[in-house]
Amino acid sequence: MTFLPTTVEMLARARVDLRMGVPVILTDGADAALAMAVETLRPDRWNDFKVQGAITLALTSRRAETLKARAYDGDVARIQVPASADLVWLQALADPADDLNTPMKGPFTSDRGGSTKLHRLAIALSKSARLLPAAVLVSVERPAEMAQTFGLTVLPHAATEPLLQDTSPLHAVAAARLPMDASEAGRLHVFRPEDGNEEHYAIEIGRPARDKPVLARLHSACFTGDVLGSLKCDCGPQLRGALAQMGSEGAGVLLYLNQEGRGIGLANKMRAYSLQDQGFDTVQANHRLGFEDDERDFRLGSSILRQMGFGQVRLLTNNPNKIAMMEKTGVQVTERVPLQVGENAYNQHYLATKAAKSGHFL
Repeated sequence: MTFLPTTVEMLARARVDLRMGVPVILTDGADAALAMAVETLRPDRWNDFKVQGAITLALTSRRAETLKARAYDGDVARIQVPASADLVWLQALADPADDLNTPMKGPFTSDRGGSTKLHRLAIALSKSARLLPAAVLVSVERPAEMAQTFGLTVLPHAATEPLLQDTSPLHAVAAARLPMDASEAGRLHVFRPEDGNEEHYAIEIGRPARDKPVLARLHSACFTGDVLGSLKCDCGPQLRGALAQMGSEGAGVLLYLNQEGRGIGLANKMRAYSLQDQGFDTVQANHRLGFEDDERDFRLGSSILRQMGFGQVRLLTNNPNKIAMMEKTGVQVTERVPLQVGENAYNQHYLATKAAKSGHFL
């Protein structure tokens, strides 16, 4: 029957489940585990979860480093959860908000040896759902029976892990003329991924030739900067500056990618801002939350450009990673066009950190 959901559709369902505090079942051959995102755990479900067996907390090595917990498996730490652990203790390990007030949360016992596939998958799913990258897992028997009894989503590792690593195919959904301040000759294109995640947009200025390098910018969504005019970053001025330059030249493409907060989502970005108020820089804040410096997928931009018929770009950017990604994915960067705007007293340290730790040309 075609009514049966595909793995891609089950993945989209699992994201919603985790955000709503509903457990999912992860499988790998004969191994199976019930998994829940720590951030959305409720007391009643935590009580039901605890009676299932020995529980493991999966954290990224970035978060484990802050907690002084051993990450024997490289990028992931598996911490044994004591039977006496309550939800407050568990969520304090996932969320660094009060780390400075209560820095000593251990000692911890970390697992080593055995498969870590399901733990990595649980963390990747939590990230994909824009939640804190922390999950609890407990081994279960008869996963199919449990899934049927409680209506839970089941995700096999072999089919799901590649989907989380790859860029979901994008499809053009709609396009229409959009006169703007920057240019009356504007057109907005909407692209939708197959995996049910956020849509992405392309703003086309004029009618740029497809057989010549187009002035282009990959701009990651920034609600605080683009909409509210935040002074903590340079995103708003970069957005307006790029559109203004395209309008002045009469042609260009700005790709507006919904990857807020370097791909961690707005809620986690606000958590990072709170940590910055405690004295950490933008990279340190991301690490304390359990994320990498930058979790964005710039391959999305390359895919959109190629679908629109562009193979060469004059790229408006200060980020060398964007240039490398374009070249790697078949879009030639004929010129890097600097975009150095928006520096102020509030974001000088932020910009300096991007230059020193992320290699930005500033």
